[in-house]
Amino acid sequence: MSLASVQADLAARAPDLVVEVTEGSTATVQLAAVVHGVEPGQIAKTLCIRVNGEELLLVTRGDARLDNQKSKAAFGGRPRMLGPEDVLRLTSHQVGGVCPFGLPAPLPIYLDASIKVYDEMIPAGGDTHASVRLSVARLAALCGNKWVDACQPPGVAADTE
Repeated sequence: MSLASVQADLAARAPDLVVEVTEGSTATVQLAAVVHGVEPGQIAKTLCIRVNGEELLLVTRGDARLDNQKSKAAFGGRPRMLGPEDVLRLTSHQVGGVCPFGLPAPLPIYLDASIKVYDEMIPAGGDTHASVRLSVARLAALCGNKWVDACQPPGVAADTE
C-alpha cells in the first residue's frame, strides 16, 4: 500500500505531480539514474536516521554520503541509520522505495544543501518501481523547507569516523 499512500498524499497536496511507475527497478540510486536517464546525484535518496532518540528523514542527493561532523553540527548529535524494519515502521515504505511522501504520521524532514546544485530531483515514489520528478523548490515546499548541511557530495573527503 506504500505506492497508494504516496499517490494519495500527492493527489491531495500536489495534484499536478505524477508518480511514475516504471518497468525497470528504481530500487537503488544507480538503477534509478539509468531508468530516468540522469546522473546519480539527481536521484533524491531519503535517509531514515535517529539522533539523540529522535527519528527523522533526510533527503539528499543520490551520490552524497552522510558526513559525521557535519551531521553532528546540523542535528546536535551523531546520526544512526535505521534498519529496514524501523524504516518500514516509520515511513510505510520498503527500502528501495523510501521517500518523504505518504508517511503514516508526521515526521521531521530535512533537506541537505547538496541538492541545491540541481533544478530537478527524482525521489522514489513509495515502491521499488516508482518515482516522482519535481523541482528542488517544490520538493522543499512539500517537505517543510528545513535545510541542513549534513552530507558530502562526491569528490569531497567525508568524515566517516
